[in-house]
Amino acid sequence: MPLRTRFTEVFGIEHPVVQGGMQWVGRAELVAAVAEAGGLGFLTALTQPTPEDLATEIARCRELTDKPFGVNLTILPTIDPPPYDEYRRVIVEAGIPVVETAGSNPEPHLPLFHEHGIKVLHKCTSVRHALKAERVGVDGVSIDGFECAGHPGEEDVPGLVLIPAATARLSVPVVASGGFADGRGLAAALALGADGINMGTRFMATVEAPVHERVKRAIVEADERSTDLIFRPLRNTARVARNAVSTEVVRILDDGGEFADVRELVAGARGRTVFETGDLDAGIWTVGQCQGLVGDVPSVADLVHRIVREAEEVLGRLAGRMVVPA
Repeated sequence: MPLRTRFTEVFGIEHPVVQGGMQWVGRAELVAAVAEAGGLGFLTALTQPTPEDLATEIARCRELTDKPFGVNLTILPTIDPPPYDEYRRVIVEAGIPVVETAGSNPEPHLPLFHEHGIKVLHKCTSVRHALKAERVGVDGVSIDGFECAGHPGEEDVPGLVLIPAATARLSVPVVASGGFADGRGLAAALALGADGINMGTRFMATVEAPVHERVKRAIVEADERSTDLIFRPLRNTARVARNAVSTEVVRILDDGGEFADVRELVAGARGRTVFETGDLDAGIWTVGQCQGLVGDVPSVADLVHRIVREAEEVLGRLAGRMVVPA
C-alpha cells in the first residue's frame, strides 16, 4: 500500500522516498528504477557534459519508465559556470515535472520553471536557508543534516535537531535528508514532522546503481565511522568516503595548505574513475554516515518496498505501545 504524505500528494508520486541528484550516479537506469518503484528519482544534469547530452539521457530514461522523474540542477558559483540557461531550456522542453535545485539561491530559476508548471524542491543545510527558499517560492525543501554525504554546511547540526527545527517553521512539504537508509529512518523522519526522506548513499548500493560493484561492496562493508570531512579549514566542508586520497587531503589542509595544494587530488575526474573502475583510492567519492546501516545490495524495487513496509510496521508497533490515560 502507498504511504501517502503531503509530499507524495504535491509532487505526484506513490511513496515518500526520494533519490536525490548524485554526480556521476544520477543516470537513467537508476532514476527509472526509482520511478518504477513508486519513488521520485532525479537525473543529475551536470553529470551530462552538455545540455544536448542531458536531453539524450532524459529520452533514455523515458524509454525505461513512463512514471514521473525529475532533474537535479546544482547551481555553483564558479569562474566558468556551465550553461545553466541551456540546461534549463532542455528541462522545460522535455516536460520534466520536478527539478531539484541545490547550491546557490534558486530564485533566478523559479520563474521559468513555474511558468511551465515545474515544481521545485530545493536542498538546504540550515533552517534559515530553508525559510528563504520558501519565501522565494519553492514548492518543497530537502533539509540536509550533518550526517549526509557531500556538503553538510558548516554548522554541524544533525538531523534529529535540524528536521524538527525546520518542519516547525516551514509550510511547504519537507523531505528529510542525511542518514536515511531504511524504514526505521522513514518512520523517524515522519515522526519528526517531515513528509518523506531523501537517500543517496543507500541508492548507490543497489543493483541498478551505475557504479562499480567494488564501490557497492565497500559501502556494505563500511561502518558509520568510515568517512572523512574534507575542506573544513576552507569552510566548504564535504563528507566523503575515507580512503588514501581523503586522508592526504585532510592532512595537507590541517597543516595549513590551501585549495591549490589539493586541487589535483580532489579533481572530479578522479572521483568519476572510482565509480567506473572500482579503484577505491583513485580519487575522492562522496558517501554518508548511513553506510553503517547498509547491509546488502538489493534491487531498487525491493529496497523501496522494504523501506515503506518497515516504516508502516514501525509506526504501527509504536502506536500499539501508546498508553491511553483512563
